Amino acid sequence: MAGRIEDYALIGDMQTAALVCRDGTVDWLCLPRFDSHAVFAGLLGNEEHGFWRLGPAHAADAAPPTASRRAYRGDSLVLESEWDTPRGTVRVTDFMPPRDGAPQLIRIVEGVSGRVPMRSALRMRFSYGRVVPWVHKHEGRTVAVAGPDSVWFDTAAETYGKSLTTYADFTVAPGEKIAFTISWQPSHKEPPSLPEPEQSLEATEEFWREWVEHCTYHGPYREAVIRSLITLKALTYAPTGGIVAAPTTSLPEHIGGVRNWDYRYTWLRDAAITLSSLLRTGYREEARAWREWLLRAVAGDPENLQIMYGIAGERELGEAELDWLPGYEDSAPVRVGNGAAHQLQLDVYGEVTEALHLAHMTGLARNDYASLLQLKLIRYLEDHWDEPDEGIWEVRGPRRHFVHSKVMAWVAVDRTIKLIESGDADGPLEKWRELRDDIHRDVCERGYDKERNTFTQSYGSKELDASLLLIPQVGFLPPDDKRVIGTIEAIQRELSTPDGFILRYPTSGEDEGVDGLPGDEGAFLACSFWMADDLAMIGRVDEARKLFEKLLALRNDLGLLAEEWDPRLKRQVGNFPQAFSHVPLIDTALRLTASGAYGG
Repeated sequence: MAGRIEDYALIGDMQTAALVCRDGTVDWLCLPRFDSHAVFAGLLGNEEHGFWRLGPAHAADAAPPTASRRAYRGDSLVLESEWDTPRGTVRVTDFMPPRDGAPQLIRIVEGVSGRVPMRSALRMRFSYGRVVPWVHKHEGRTVAVAGPDSVWFDTAAETYGKSLTTYADFTVAPGEKIAFTISWQPSHKEPPSLPEPEQSLEATEEFWREWVEHCTYHGPYREAVIRSLITLKALTYAPTGGIVAAPTTSLPEHIGGVRNWDYRYTWLRDAAITLSSLLRTGYREEARAWREWLLRAVAGDPENLQIMYGIAGERELGEAELDWLPGYEDSAPVRVGNGAAHQLQLDVYGEVTEALHLAHMTGLARNDYASLLQLKLIRYLEDHWDEPDEGIWEVRGPRRHFVHSKVMAWVAVDRTIKLIESGDADGPLEKWRELRDDIHRDVCERGYDKERNTFTQSYGSKELDASLLLIPQVGFLPPDDKRVIGTIEAIQRELSTPDGFILRYPTSGEDEGVDGLPGDEGAFLACSFWMADDLAMIGRVDEARKLFEKLLALRNDLGLLAEEWDPRLKRQVGNFPQAFSHVPLIDTALRLTASGAYGG
């Protein structure tokens, strides 16, 4: 059975990622890319769907022991787990070296004290646990083959096969090390090179050490910010610069429910706000690579901007259900692909334009096509900003005039006007100033409830929406505007959980509400960070700091966050780790540091 979502550690090579549980089990790994089929899919099913456990030997009828402690080695993505057993202490170091050839997952067992019996149990299942590969020996190496894929298993330990699983039983004494490596290769090619675990470990540590040195943030929340930045880097697909929302699919927003989606793609919204955080903390190269990815992805057809693309810019992300997988804790269906790709979400135009504006303002080398793209996006919005859409939360119910979408359309026009005013682009300045004023007036007249002194989720609605917290952050209205303060206080009253975290919007329980789905969901962590930001902006800095530090306490022991927090079960839910949670963590830390709103 899979562990709790927060029981997992992330390791990766900037092209794919694995999740390692506290008991030493790798329950999730897609090869060779984030969006490839999983080789280990036990996270969404059971051991029959693929796993790799490495840890102290245990009785067949007993649960595998969990690590006594674990941590990343410094500011890196190298995981160290230690078990204290009656026979001694053992350490396992897990990592994926930045790719130079075949993708590899390397696990090094090291004896610390005593003599500890160990076991490696490797069950490879291709195509998300559906296909049992042909496992055989080739020149002394173990290889699993199925169709176009092959995975090579290398170790100095003696291995044997039993019940369609490859085992190794061995004992380690103090100072002894035994390495295990799996490498992926297209099945029609020659075998991958033999791994060099110790050299790869040294190179991996050096990579992360050098990367972290570029961070320009040195405030009181540096540990949390650095871990979030490393996580965002790990979610970046290095060959193209695309950034996945999360490395997983179908981890539920509600345990046992149907709110299960595939997040292994590049959402323009998520990637744009990630770009903002990277630029504000000194990572210009990643920002440049994302901008180039964006320009390639939308090239030739910006009027049909999608809300998300594949990590190389693919447009077709057809959604399907994997009915042989029971889902995480029986949360079905398990989905791959994402049918929301072709939704109309007008806010995306604002987020993309804001990202391009920030890149321009921070001195990123000029790209003429980026400016041309910005102008084309505004020409599209001229004709479509007043249409209903599916909104930031990708509702699968009827389209509505979502207030946040209109606000972000205003942002797109406003930032483009600023680009023209700077002399770096040409456009119909007066016409677009009038458009900006028209959108602003429309939102304030139709999206604001005067009786309750709050903006609403959509025109004519009485419901609230946490995305309204972004109104002062994007400059639509100043923080001291009574309508802004009223909205913040209304969201606190109506969308807060008992422990003070923020829901995205009211869900409907068993009936289908605004999002067209049954069931509830947890508190959305990004929205809770937005609330902390707003509280700081309106001068309630102590309250903002307390909320921020409560949010930091929700991170797992390795500093990682999923998409949501279930206030009833007191656990993380949703895909993991989630870029859309780590980005606002960074932003709030920067805001609180700038305001001096921190303890100690």
